[in-house]
Formats: sequence, C-alpha cells, structure tokens
Amino acid sequence: MEEFTTLQAIWFGLITVLWIGYFVLEGFDFGVGMLLRRLGRDKTERRMLLHTIGPVWDGNEVWLIVAGGATFAAFPHWYATLFSGFYVALFLILAALIVRGVAFEFWGKVDSDRWRATWEWAIVAGSAVPALLWGVAWANIVRGVPIDANMEVTGNLLDLLNPYALLGGVTTLLVFLAHGAIFVSLRTRGDMERRARRLAGRLAPGAAIAAAGFLLWTLGNQADRGGIEAVSLIAALLAAAGAISVVASAAKKPGLAFGLSAGTIAAFVVALVADLFPNVMVSTTSPEFSITLNEAASTPYTLKVMTIVAVVFVPIVLAYTAWTYWVFRARLGREDFEEVKAKVAAVAKRSFLAERRGGEGGETAPTA
Repeated sequence: MEEFTTLQAIWFGLITVLWIGYFVLEGFDFGVGMLLRRLGRDKTERRMLLHTIGPVWDGNEVWLIVAGGATFAAFPHWYATLFSGFYVALFLILAALIVRGVAFEFWGKVDSDRWRATWEWAIVAGSAVPALLWGVAWANIVRGVPIDANMEVTGNLLDLLNPYALLGGVTTLLVFLAHGAIFVSLRTRGDMERRARRLAGRLAPGAAIAAAGFLLWTLGNQADRGGIEAVSLIAALLAAAGAISVVASAAKKPGLAFGLSAGTIAAFVVALVADLFPNVMVSTTSPEFSITLNEAASTPYTLKVMTIVAVVFVPIVLAYTAWTYWVFRARLGREDFEEVKAKVAAVAKRSFLAERRGGEGGETAPTA
C-alpha cells in the first residue's frame, strides 16, 4: 500500500465528514425542492414547503464550500485534477445551484400564478440536477477516469456517463427524494404531514433497491481489482440495513426514519471513500497514474496549521448549526401561513388609517 502520513489520513477523513454533512443536510432540501410541486397543491402549501427549508438551505450549502476549500488547501493536486477533469459536470451543478438560490428569493416577489410556477419549476430542476450529478461524479471518482502522467483527465463528459455512474446518479436522486419526503413529514402537521408520510413510504423502497444495487456493483468492482475492502464491505452492509429499515419506518415513525436515512447516506459515502483510499483519483489509463494521498497533499506544515484552525473553529460551526436547527424545529401547518397573512394585512390596514389620520391633523395610532 502507498505510504501516507497521519495528517494526510486525518484530512482525508475530515473531507469525508464534510461530504457526509453536505449530503445528509443538503440531501433533504434537494428532496424538498424536487417534491415542491408534487406535495404542494396550492400557493399556501408550497409556501409552507419552502419555509421548511428556508432557514437552513443556504447554510447547508456551506458544507460544500468548506469541503471544496479543504480539498484545495489539503490536497491541491486532487482539487486541480478533479475540477479540471469534471469541469462541465461541476459547472452544471453550480449553474443549477445558482438558479435554485435565485428561485427561492424570487418566488414570492410577484403575486402571479405564472410567476410562481416558473420559479417553482426552477427550484425543482435546480434541486434535481445536483442530486443526480453528484452521484454521477462520485461514482466516477471511485470507478476511475482516464488520467495521464501529468495528473490531467483526458476524457470528456460522455466518458462520465457510463452505466455505473448513471446508476450512482439515480441512486442519489432517489435517496434524496425519500430523505426529503421524510423531512417534510417531520416539519409539517395536518394533511401535509400525512401525505408526506405516504409518499416517503412509496419512495423508500425504490431508493433502497437502487442503493443496494449500486453498492453491490461497487463491491464487485473491488473484487475484480483484487479483493473487497473490509471497511467498504461493512459500510455497504450498514447502508443496506439502514435503507431497509427506512422502508419499514418511513410511513409510521418519521423521526426514526430520518435518523436511519441520514445514517444510510453516511454509510453510503464511507463505503465509497473506503474503496477509493489511499487514492484520491483513480486512473483507468494505468494504475501508475492514479493520484495517491501522498502525491496530492500539501506540505506537512500546511496540514498542521489547517489542523489547528479546524480544532478551534469546527466545534463553533457545529454548535451554531445545531442551534439553528433547534430554533427552527417547530412543525408548520397551513393555518400558520393563513394567520400570518391575516396579521400582515391587519398591520397594513392600521398603518394606512394611522397615516390618514396623521395627514388630517389627528393623533397617529400605533401600527403594531
């Protein structure tokens, strides 16, 4: 096995944790975005769905930014090869995320059904494209791509669309859909909660089948290369067990199902990176051109400084994230938004009357 230092292994593990956090947290809001027009039957219900992820979706994307930044700082050669070789796919993901973010902000700016429908479909597409392409990208990282002696990917976008990678994309798409439906069932009440539970119960079996098939294919590829990695096998078995448990609990115990769904995603990612380790990029041109941790890493001094910074700031970020989710933990119901609308209208009416009386020389009334 290729030699690597303890700090290199630690940072490979930390980057793995960042990707797990991103897929678990961004995964459910991708799912909610894709289900926006499926679960939301009218403007009020779609507003409610957007508010389930409204306080957290942009914070969830920070995990991706930090994962990219950590990769750039800790393993610059990995970053350079990955982002240059997967340029088109990553550009499509970035474009979809930008459209999605704009759609969240613009959805309620104009009181028009056509306006809202346009941005709703933008949210659906902006959630589905990354959910699909992240699976395609990670499947190709594990499977390998054509890399030459200069650490440059020589293939193109069509090379990334192989059957194994497409199954990986379908798997992440279905898993995030089920994950999102379970999240909605946790964050809403009334009819929306009941419909989300039923939908989660229907989506979970398909997600479980896709995940099991993809992981079996991954283990088969390992066997063909000389043997199955023990960590990858254990993680794959845990992911499969978690997916089966989600199927059993999705429609009845959403809290348990969400925890199991998050655990399944975590085990899924671990199974993939365990297959990749100690490489960071696998070359299908020649095993000699695969990029290892040691070849991709920054200097030991850089890794030491990064470790000190991580020890100080990571707990703060995690505490703030946990606090955010705790603050916005309450379930939402249709009546909440109807009441909010009525209160806003009442405040606006009082403000108008107060200004009118003030203009006539009378005493102004409080507006709230």
